[in-house]
Amino acid sequence: MGSKWRKAKLALGLNMCLYVPHQKLEDSSPSSSTTSTSIKHHHDSANIPSRFSSDDVPLSPVSPSGNECRPTTPTPSSSGLRLSKSSSKSSKRTCSICLTVMKPGQGHAIFTAECSHSFHFHCITSNVKHGNQICPVCRAKWKEIPFQSPAFDLPNGRSRINPADWPRDDAWMTVVQRLPSLRLDSTRQISSLFHASEPGTFDDDEVLDQQHETTEENVFANDSTKNNSIGAIEVKTYPEVSAVPRATCHNNFAILIHLKAPHTSGGQNGRNQTIFPPTQNSRAPVDLVTVLDVSGSMAGTKLALLKRAMGFVIQHLGPSDRLSVIAFSSTARRLFPLRWMTETGQQEALQAVNSLSSNGGTNIAEGLRKGAKVILDRKWKNPVGSIILLSDGQDTYTVTSPNGAHSRTDYKSLLPISIHRNGGAGLHIPVHAFGFGADHDAASMHSISEISGGTFSFIEAEVVIQDAFAQCIGGLLSVVVQDACVKVECAHSNLLINSIKAGSYRTSITADAKTGSIDVGDLYAEEERDFLVTVNVPVDESSDEMSLLKVRCIYRDPISKEMVSLEEANEVKIQRPTIIGQPAVSMEVDRQRNRLRAAEAMAEARATAEHGDLTGAVSLLESCCRALSETICARAGDRLCVALCAELKEMQERMANRRVYESSGRAYVLSGLSSHSWQRATARGDSTDSTSLVQAYQTPTMTDMVTRSQTMFFGNPPQRKLRQAQSFPARPQPR
Repeated sequence: MGSKWRKAKLALGLNMCLYVPHQKLEDSSPSSSTTSTSIKHHHDSANIPSRFSSDDVPLSPVSPSGNECRPTTPTPSSSGLRLSKSSSKSSKRTCSICLTVMKPGQGHAIFTAECSHSFHFHCITSNVKHGNQICPVCRAKWKEIPFQSPAFDLPNGRSRINPADWPRDDAWMTVVQRLPSLRLDSTRQISSLFHASEPGTFDDDEVLDQQHETTEENVFANDSTKNNSIGAIEVKTYPEVSAVPRATCHNNFAILIHLKAPHTSGGQNGRNQTIFPPTQNSRAPVDLVTVLDVSGSMAGTKLALLKRAMGFVIQHLGPSDRLSVIAFSSTARRLFPLRWMTETGQQEALQAVNSLSSNGGTNIAEGLRKGAKVILDRKWKNPVGSIILLSDGQDTYTVTSPNGAHSRTDYKSLLPISIHRNGGAGLHIPVHAFGFGADHDAASMHSISEISGGTFSFIEAEVVIQDAFAQCIGGLLSVVVQDACVKVECAHSNLLINSIKAGSYRTSITADAKTGSIDVGDLYAEEERDFLVTVNVPVDESSDEMSLLKVRCIYRDPISKEMVSLEEANEVKIQRPTIIGQPAVSMEVDRQRNRLRAAEAMAEARATAEHGDLTGAVSLLESCCRALSETICARAGDRLCVALCAELKEMQERMANRRVYESSGRAYVLSGLSSHSWQRATARGDSTDSTSLVQAYQTPTMTDMVTRSQTMFFGNPPQRKLRQAQSFPARPQPR
């Protein structure tokens, strides 16, 4: 009977939720009716934990605002279809939406509404996701509606799951349950924040009033300021070889400069929640502007996952961090002004994100213009400022006009000049761009991030959007060094600097080639940077030892806001014996040479692929992989070399043909180039998976935040020992 109804519904073209189980379900006794809404979780004998999923879920029990017109799921009564009275299955034992039997113990959650009618949980959430709050059977209006959180399989069969018995008093649920209803009273006109006309100038950012801080927060701050010093940057230098014969010159002699930012410890915020990264007293507070694509292509699952990811971000911002939300489609709108993420601020931000709806085209330039305006017009400034941009499509207004004509590749026009790196305003506001899905414009998103000094991440599997955001804010919420600059000076009169290889970081060498500098900028806690300086070592018969370079580092302490200059310069020296044997090449220098060689091969292969020669691009990557395998690091089993080869092979697979390259190869390569050029973690493929070989530059705070995202601990999870910061896993893992 059930199969006939399904065929009938398909034939009639009705938009109804159909679910065909893998095995035939048997009749079961009716579920117990309850007077209030209940959700029952049934698992199989393996007791596999489950995590609810849905296409379009609000962040709070209130219905999302917006008047988007969507088709609702027809019900038997509204479509004119009625169940036969002769059916042996009662309405209490049969889901009235998919018409299959509801049997406990089959791994499906059952939802029993306050009117006592029961449905498969996945069926009823599909029915109510568009705002329908009426029982499909009796037409009773529900006061409470079910909603789900996303759960899909990640690459390599890894499930993003969380035990179904979440603690009901965890911090996340507390925030959600305390959200006021959209039926506003006279004391709290919250909706005015979202729907009022925008001011001409965004100078209405919120200033922190210390008198309104809670007693607990003040006590914590007073205790923390006693130990608010962050330590100094660690600077190490490594010459290519330790000795060069006196009578021999050595051109392009490589010297590695290695920086490591100080670590900082986690703590508890004013609401007694254990948080990582650390609190405001051991890191710089952040002004974060999120620019979110809500065009028509974001409808359904994408928008639901975006809301969840934004909920995670909001929950992990501290009371001294500020957030603003910009939504864009054909035009852009400031949905939420720059507000402190106190408990009230979090509630209001969650409600703003919950109101997002999708429609229209994709105007990335207008979204960025409005995001930059929030940064430029603010009266007050937190030490760290950043923009997160997410889009799943191509700009149809600036790069390509709405009718598809006048296509051009002037990606600089997408980004306001005021936030260009080295722009006229003197601001350093990186845009961390996230390309969502297979249809986004990877070239434009990568260009936006490069021009602004941010990173580009490729969210290939939609479900990892939260992990990608978590990794990003794990870094932004752990800035311990600002405005760092490395200065190098030749220590020998006959020495000259040939080059400074620093990826995307701005470098300079004076005309006399005697001094140079690297603008490093901000560093996250325990983040590392490696730069190669090449010099020409001249013949020198005068002594047994020769000084090559003096290396100094200056930076700003984000807590004290004072400039710090390391007192002693790090001097690089080599021996100049008369005769030496075969010199041993530094492993550290060889590792970084391999990294730079791989990055150059990726860039060259990408350029070749863009010219239509995918075979040539694959050949370049294969040649680089062979060259890396012959280095001393590879022979020693160096993990970085193994990881680089794995990444190169992954790129070869994504250049197998034009279709694969267009759908994922270009974005994957550009995200890898972004990561290596800035030596900063980006999301691509399975890079956020702890077992992935392609897991470059993650810091401990990034790792912990991603773990929190994957396990969904929103309350007070047990403190975990963070693994040591490293560019790649300690040992190779099979893919």
